[in-house]
Amino acid sequence: GAEGSTLMSYFSKNQIQALKPKITFSTLRDLQCPVLQSNDLQGNPEESCSTEELFEWLGAVMNQVSLDNKSSSFLSTYCCPEPNTVVEKAFLCTITGFIIPEKIIQLLEQLCCYFGEPKLAHWLTLTVHGFADSPVSWRESEHGFHKGGENLYNFVVFRNLDYWLHMAVGAYDDCPP
Repeated sequence: GAEGSTLMSYFSKNQIQALKPKITFSTLRDLQCPVLQSNDLQGNPEESCSTEELFEWLGAVMNQVSLDNKSSSFLSTYCCPEPNTVVEKAFLCTITGFIIPEKIIQLLEQLCCYFGEPKLAHWLTLTVHGFADSPVSWRESEHGFHKGGENLYNFVVFRNLDYWLHMAVGAYDDCPP
C-alpha cells in the first residue's frame, strides 16, 4: 500500500541521480602523438607506429602521464613512440557511468564529425571500459578480477573510416570471436 508507493518514489528519485553519467572535458595542448597509417597495423620504422605502441601511448595520455622521458620523474620515463608529431590541441572527454551500447554507437558517430571542416582530425579514438569488478565481460563467461580486472575495447577511427579495434581482457577471461 502506502509503504510500497513511498519506497517506489524514493528509489525512482535516487536511481535517476545515480545513473546520470559524470562527464569531464580537458584540452591537451602541444601533445606528442604517434603517426599512424590505417593500413599498417604493425607500424614501419620512420613511417608509422604500431597498434601496440598506440595502445600503450593512449594509456599514458588517459592517465595524464608525462611523455617527455625525464630521468627525474618517479612516476614514469615513458616517451611517445617514433615517429610522432606534435598536435597543437587535442580534446579528451571522459564519461563515467552505466552506458548502454546504443549510446556508445551514437558517441562514435558524433566523434566522426571531427573529420569534417573546420576540425579535420586525422584519426580519433573511443575507449570503453567495463567495471573492473563486473561479474561478466564478454560472452556468458564470468569475469575474473585476479590482478587488474582488465575489461575494455578501443576503437581507432581514421578519416577514410577505416578502423582498428583493440580488445583487452584478463588472462582467464573469454575474448569475443
